[in-house]
Amino acid sequence: MRIKVVVVPRSSRNAIEELPDGSFKVWVRAVPEKGKANLAVIELLALNFRVPKTQIELISGHRDKHKIFEIFEA
Repeated sequence: MRIKVVVVPRSSRNAIEELPDGSFKVWVRAVPEKGKANLAVIELLALNFRVPKTQIELISGHRDKHKIFEIFEA
């Protein structure tokens, strides 16, 4: 399943909100340097969807706040 995510790095909290259009807004405390924010988003998505982190892949948006993730389900 592919999902669209808008990321807010350097936030005061780690949180996920599903938007009405089916995409997600994710706030992470991590800074957007050396992929730290991307890793934090993957960790939150793994908790939210109850899948291992290894089953989540960043497809596009490596250096953008608008990202697309692929979640592989067993």
